[in-house]
Amino acid sequence: MKRLLGGVIAAALVAGAFAITTTTQAVAAQATAQAPAPVLSPTPYMGWNTYYGLGGDFTEDTIKSVADSLVSRGLAKAGYDIVWLDGGWQADQSRSDAGDLVPNPAKFPNGLKPLVDYIHSKGLKAGIYTDAGPYIPGRCGLGSGGYYQRDADQFAAWGFDAVKVDYLCGIAANLDPKTVFTEFAQALRNNTSHRPMIFNLCNPVTSPDWGNYPESQQSIFSWSYAPGIAQSWRTYTDVGFQGDIKFKDVLRNYDANARHPEVVKPGAFSDPDYLAPELGMTDEEFRSQLTLWAVAAAPLVVGSDIRKLSATTISMLTDPDVLAINQDRAAVQAVRVGAAGTTETWVKRLADGSRAVVLLNRGDSAKTITTTASAVGLQGARFTLKNAWTNKVTESAGTISAAVPAHGTALFRVEPALGVPGIPHVTAGIPQVTNVGTDVQPDGVAPVVAGGDELTVQVAVRNDGLLPVLKPAVTVAGGTGWTVKSLTKAPDLLAGGQQATYRFTVKLPAGAAPGSASLTASTSYDTIGYGVQRQSTVSPVVVAPAPPTGTVPLSHHEWISATSGWMSPTVDESVGGGSPISLVGTTYPTGLGVASPSTVRYYLGKACSHLTATVGIDDAVRNVGPEGGTATFQVIGDGKVLYDSGVVDRDHPKPVDVDLTGVRVLDLFVGDAGDGGYNDRADWAAPTATC
Repeated sequence: MKRLLGGVIAAALVAGAFAITTTTQAVAAQATAQAPAPVLSPTPYMGWNTYYGLGGDFTEDTIKSVADSLVSRGLAKAGYDIVWLDGGWQADQSRSDAGDLVPNPAKFPNGLKPLVDYIHSKGLKAGIYTDAGPYIPGRCGLGSGGYYQRDADQFAAWGFDAVKVDYLCGIAANLDPKTVFTEFAQALRNNTSHRPMIFNLCNPVTSPDWGNYPESQQSIFSWSYAPGIAQSWRTYTDVGFQGDIKFKDVLRNYDANARHPEVVKPGAFSDPDYLAPELGMTDEEFRSQLTLWAVAAAPLVVGSDIRKLSATTISMLTDPDVLAINQDRAAVQAVRVGAAGTTETWVKRLADGSRAVVLLNRGDSAKTITTTASAVGLQGARFTLKNAWTNKVTESAGTISAAVPAHGTALFRVEPALGVPGIPHVTAGIPQVTNVGTDVQPDGVAPVVAGGDELTVQVAVRNDGLLPVLKPAVTVAGGTGWTVKSLTKAPDLLAGGQQATYRFTVKLPAGAAPGSASLTASTSYDTIGYGVQRQSTVSPVVVAPAPPTGTVPLSHHEWISATSGWMSPTVDESVGGGSPISLVGTTYPTGLGVASPSTVRYYLGKACSHLTATVGIDDAVRNVGPEGGTATFQVIGDGKVLYDSGVVDRDHPKPVDVDLTGVRVLDLFVGDAGDGGYNDRADWAAPTATC
C-alpha cells in the first residue's frame, strides 16, 4: 500500500469538507485518555488475517473454509483463534443512504452476521477492518470518518470481537492520528451492545518510504498514546506486499517495533505486522520471524493462506515452547543486549524469572553467536538451556552459544540449574568454507563453488558445560561424488570452556551440476552419565553455472542469486516490467531493473577481464512524483569494492568501467542513498562483460 500512496496524497484533499472533532467528541477523547484501555487480551492475541495471502479476494465461503482449517490443522487449539477480515469485505458503495456500512452482496449474500455466527460456532472469534478517515473514492477503500459510533455499534451488533482501524483515509484527509484514533477507541468502548472488542490501531504511515510526513502522523509516534487507548498498535509500515514478503523488511519492522519496549504491558502490545510464511521467505527466515515476534510479545496473526501452508510451517506456528514464550503472562518485550550488528543477542524476561534468549544472525553466512548468562540478567554457576525449537535441554557454566545459519536464530529458555549436572552444552559449528583453492573465502557471504574446485572446510566444536565431553569427533559430507579428506586429529576430550577446530578438504567433481548443494557436519561426543550425543549441522552451498564467454550482455547470463527491494529484478526492463530500461530519455536494449536495496550475483570464475555499463534511475520514476529517486551503485568482486558510484539521481546517470581480472564472484549492489528506497527504480543499463 505504501508505494500506491507515496507521493500522490494531497495533504488538504478534503480540507473543509470533513470535520471529525466536535466539542462532544473532544470531551469524550479526553475522558478516554484518562481511563486506560481495558485488558481484553492479557497476553498477545493470535489469529489469521486475509491481507497478505488473499488480498481483497475473499468471500463468505473462503472465510468459512479458513475457519475450518484453523480448527482442523490445530492452529485454533494452539491459540490462533481470531478470523480477521481485512479490506475487501465492503460493497462498492460502502455505505447505505441511511449511513450504515454495507458488505459486498456478491461476496457475502447473507450479510456478515451469519458468517460471524459460523465463526463463533467453531469456537473462534471474528475480526473486521475499517479506516479512521472518511471514505475517499480512489484514495482508500473504506472509511468510518464521521460515523465512528454508528460503525462501532454495527460491528458489535454483527458480533465482531476485534476491529482493525487503518489510516489510509486518515492520512489522505490530513487528520491527526492521535485525535481520531482516540475518538474511535471511545466509540468502540461505548458500543450499544456493550460488546468487548479488541482495537488494533493500524497507522502504517512512515517516512521516508511513504514521503515526508511529520513524526506526529507516523507509525513511529503511536507508542506515545496508543497504549492508553488500544490493545495493539502498528509500529511501522507494512512488512511487505501481498504475496511478496522479504526477510530484510521483517528485520526492518522488528527494529522499528523494538524502539519502545517500556510501554508494552499485559493487554497492550506493539504490533510489527503479520506473520508471513511461504510468501517469499525461506523456512529458516520465517522461523526467525516467528522467533522475533514471539520474544517481542507481538500479536501473532498469520497473513498467509492457512489452507495452503505446508506441514513444516504448521509445525512451526504451533510449536508449544515458542508460543509459551510469546504468551508469557509477564508480557515483557525483548530488548537487545550489546551492540547492534550482523549478529545480535535479544533477551526477554519471563514471569518465572527465567530468560528467553535469541541469538540472531542477520548476515548471509553462518555464524557462531555467544553471550553469557550474566549479560542477560541471570546469576549463578550453572544454567539450564532449553532450545525452544529442538526441545534439547543442556547445561552451561554460563556461556550461551549456538551455531546460527544465515538469516537464522537460536532461541533458548535459560534459568539457573538445580540438581545433578545435566548434559554439557556443546556447540557444534556449521561447516564453514574458508578457502576455495588458494582463494580466501570472503567473510559474511554465502560460499560459491564450481565443478573441479577444492575447498577448505572447518568445523569448530566448543564445550560450554562444567563437565568434559569425551571422544569428540566430526565428519563432513558433501554432494554426490564429492571427496572429503580430514586434516585434523581429534582430541581425546574437550574440557569445559575448551574448543577444537576440525579441518577438511572437499573436492568437487569436474562435472558437478550447478544448483543448490550442502555440506553436512556430523558431530558426536560421549558424556558422563548421558551416553553418546550427536548433532548435525548443515551449510548451504551454491554450485555455480559456467562463467560467461566472449563479450556478452551480463544481464543475459544466468545469475546465482538476485534480490530487489520490492518486486523482483527484471531483465531488459525497468523493475516491475512493462517498460524498457530508459535513462534520461535514452533507451537501452539490455540491462537489469531493480529497486534498492538489491544485490545481483554472478559467477565469473576468473574468466573475465572487463565490465562496462551505465547506471542510473529509470525514467519510470518521472511518472510518480519528485520525491526520492536516488541510489548508489557498487561493483563488488570477491567481497572487495571495485567501483562506487556515489549518489546517483534521476537526472545524472554515470558510466561504469571496471577491471574484472581475477574475480571469481561478482556482485552488482544497489543502495538507497539514505532515502529509504523511495522511488528507487535503479538500472544497470547495457552491462557488458568481456570474458
